[in-house]
Amino acid sequence: MVLPRDYTGQRCSMARALEVVGERWSLLVVRDAFFGVRRFSDFARHLGIPRAVLAERLALLVTEGVLAPVPGPGRRSEYALTDKGLALWPVLRALVEWGDAHYAPGGPPRVFTHVGCGGGVDPAGGCTRCGAPVPVTETVTAPGPGYGGPGPDPVGAALSEPRPLLRPLPGHERRSDTA
Repeated sequence: MVLPRDYTGQRCSMARALEVVGERWSLLVVRDAFFGVRRFSDFARHLGIPRAVLAERLALLVTEGVLAPVPGPGRRSEYALTDKGLALWPVLRALVEWGDAHYAPGGPPRVFTHVGCGGGVDPAGGCTRCGAPVPVTETVTAPGPGYGGPGPDPVGAALSEPRPLLRPLPGHERRSDTA
């Protein structure tokens, strides 16, 4: 039985938010956008998501203003987080913290640090060293103690080293992607 995508009987902001980002692939696409993924083919390879499903999720996230198409190489578009998408960072951080606490017996697979001083980022988004709030634009992600090694794709390889969030991933061949 296919579940409906909307919650028409609910008059709740959480229900509306779930209509946009509540499907598992949608949040993983948004997570990867924070990691610097911008190309359709890179999302597809890194997530292992069927291309038709990815196209549908990207279209919804663009329609809802979470992602925006931006010029890429050639005539292809890439996807970048909008201000509305960037506002999801605390939600993703909270989910990561919860997942680390309950499902990462070897420690967090990824850690987040403050680019300014190298301190950790606490669950509330503050720096554990200097106490400053750490916006996503000043956050570095790196493999943590529970990291299982790089994935077989260029995105996994790029994420095997510390890197600032939102910086587009380097080293991808310039070929045409399809959306």
